[in-house]
Amino acid sequence: MSVPASTIVTLRDIAKSHGARRLFSGISLTVSENERIGLIGANGSGKSTLLRILAGFEKPDSGERTLRRQARLAYLAQEDVFPPGLTVEQAVSEPLLPLLASRPGSGHSLSETELHAKAGEALSRAGFVNHCEPVDTLSGGWTKRLALARALVQEPDVLLLDEPTNHLDLESVLWLEKFLVSCRFAFMVVSHDRAFLENVATRTLELGQTYPDGFLSVDGPYSLFLEKREEFLAAQAGRERSLASKARREIAWLRRGAKARTTKAKGRIDEAARLIQELAETCSRNAAIGRAGIDFTGSGRQTKRLVTAEAVAKRVPSPTGERTLFENVDCVLSPGLRLGLVGANGSGKSTLLRILAGLEKPDAGKITRAPALQTAVFDQKRELLDPNQSLRRAFAPHGDSVLYRDRPIHVASWAKRFLFRPEQLDLPVGLLSGGEQARVLIARLMLRPADVLFLDEPTNDLDIPTLEILEESLADFPGVVVLITHDRFLLDTVSTVLLGLTGHGGTHFFADYAQWEESRQASEKPVPQTPRPPPRQRPPTPKKLTYKEQKEWDCMEETISQAETLLAECARQLEDPAIASDHAELLKRQASLEAAKAEVDRLYARWADLEAKQA
Repeated sequence: MSVPASTIVTLRDIAKSHGARRLFSGISLTVSENERIGLIGANGSGKSTLLRILAGFEKPDSGERTLRRQARLAYLAQEDVFPPGLTVEQAVSEPLLPLLASRPGSGHSLSETELHAKAGEALSRAGFVNHCEPVDTLSGGWTKRLALARALVQEPDVLLLDEPTNHLDLESVLWLEKFLVSCRFAFMVVSHDRAFLENVATRTLELGQTYPDGFLSVDGPYSLFLEKREEFLAAQAGRERSLASKARREIAWLRRGAKARTTKAKGRIDEAARLIQELAETCSRNAAIGRAGIDFTGSGRQTKRLVTAEAVAKRVPSPTGERTLFENVDCVLSPGLRLGLVGANGSGKSTLLRILAGLEKPDAGKITRAPALQTAVFDQKRELLDPNQSLRRAFAPHGDSVLYRDRPIHVASWAKRFLFRPEQLDLPVGLLSGGEQARVLIARLMLRPADVLFLDEPTNDLDIPTLEILEESLADFPGVVVLITHDRFLLDTVSTVLLGLTGHGGTHFFADYAQWEESRQASEKPVPQTPRPPPRQRPPTPKKLTYKEQKEWDCMEETISQAETLLAECARQLEDPAIASDHAELLKRQASLEAAKAEVDRLYARWADLEAKQA
């Protein structure tokens, strides 16, 4: 007989509003030992606020929060902030400093030795080797790992993570997945990455006013949640139809007037009032299912060869002259094709997309486009948005309506289709959230009939309801879609074929993401190309070396070790998702990586030369 898990934190009848806008009310939920909860919901539904209330960093307007005695909670915010000038060990030790004891004795105090030991253990679990590394030099992925280590050092019973996968590269996301799956404490994570949720969550909870309790909770991964949500929404729609039918009969009876004010008649009048109230609440919940109305317009062109690429190549500068991003790329973009581009940061995905879109020229090969080809491009840098322009003018620059499929639509109605409220129309675009700005760009793309859609990271900052509509629209689009995204779920759902880029000239087509991932893992090899002799088996000191060569030989092992450390650091800096859209910085870091590789190869070759002189 299994013992029920102990409850760690409880919320009872929690309500919270921001100004006049209600986020949620009547929320009651618990988090128990070893639970792994994925928290989802539309932008603005209050996910981050609920997480902060659970963490105790924010007070609800009403209701209560109860924490089990001596239970510890740790919270990871969306943005990781560390004081400047710290080492990673100092940053991780920060939460423990109040427990540092000048005199041993209290069971709640720590000695200097214990402090270092706890910090070191947390850093090691997060993958850090050099505990004296400056925080200021860390990439985005390693900064997130440091924030996780800072939470781990507190030995939490519950870890609360707010969008930990935002702007991480795939390697960092996969590492975080493995870490959370293996952890022994409970956690609740807010994320829009559906593949991540599928892999880490054993309970999925969606926050929204669509549900009578303010949320829908399903014990199971994200895929099971989708099934149960569809069942619930279908049942709620059926309930609305049934209530409407009953309410019509009761209203007709009330209008006739009860012949006698008997107890039975009064009971029926009260029941009719309750029925009408329940119908109004059900209708209100069903109307709260807000989904962006994304529907791209195809041009209707039947041309089979919209864009043809023949032996296309692109090179970028490197310390040795030039590095080939890709070469001999051959593909034909025909209506119905949905091509996903995959590869590590710096492999040339965005460059290839821009070449196919006609925004950049290849160094070799030929691009042929159909006459009068119509294209629409979504730029991940979002350069096309003027931050000082109002939302109204971003949608309709010259009037109060937009033209969609030859039909004028008022700008307020068009904005509502993308989940914007009327009072937001006069806000500057720069004040909108990242997800809202992405919806603005998508809305503008929809106004342009297109043969080909070029989408570079359109999913950044989008919530799950909007992602689902985007998927459906792209799947139904009759033209061509060329897509770059870190969203594995969307990539597999939308793409009919993937083109993988190695970043060193190689390109290969794959049927799906799993095939690409299997190929990528199989091709990974250790960085050093020549094995290092074990230190204790080092050959005896050669007799034919000069004095200078002798000194070089004695330091060679340490010199190579330092060069390999630098190479690993250069590789890590190149994978930083914060520079994924900075072409100049990518080239600079790629050049540093190439130089570090060349130095390691030179040192191993030199070691072999010195060793050969022993003969």
